[in-house]
Amino acid sequence: MHKFASEVESGSGLPLIHIADVVGKAIRNYGVFRVGLLGTRLTMEDDFYRERLKENFNIEVLIPEAKDRATLQHIIYDELCQERVEASSRRSCAGIIGRLAQRGAQGVILGCTELPLLIQSSDVAIPLFDTTRLHAEAAVNLALSEG
Repeated sequence: MHKFASEVESGSGLPLIHIADVVGKAIRNYGVFRVGLLGTRLTMEDDFYRERLKENFNIEVLIPEAKDRATLQHIIYDELCQERVEASSRRSCAGIIGRLAQRGAQGVILGCTELPLLIQSSDVAIPLFDTTRLHAEAAVNLALSEG
């Protein structure tokens, strides 16, 4: 949905908390500037997320290699969306994150709602940025500040 955030915001007249802005702030506050991005194939391959982080926060975003993107797509749609959390998929995801770290990622964005069901900070050596949690916290903070 955030691919069309500008259109939604202008059409509705309501403020929209863009997920990439919330995540970008969290990443910069953590002090890193190069991160990996995990998610669905669309999230990883389309540039709407990566470009916004680069333009607004000067954050370089790495995506997994094609084989790893296919693995993530399978894990998300054929397992996690079907309420299956497999230990082998947790190991695969940790391996993908390890390969991103070898390429210079200092942290990883969990850019899909289901990924925190599979992978936790204790599974990997670099920080994870859970977009669902960060986005929800920003919405609560906005609601509380307007009340």
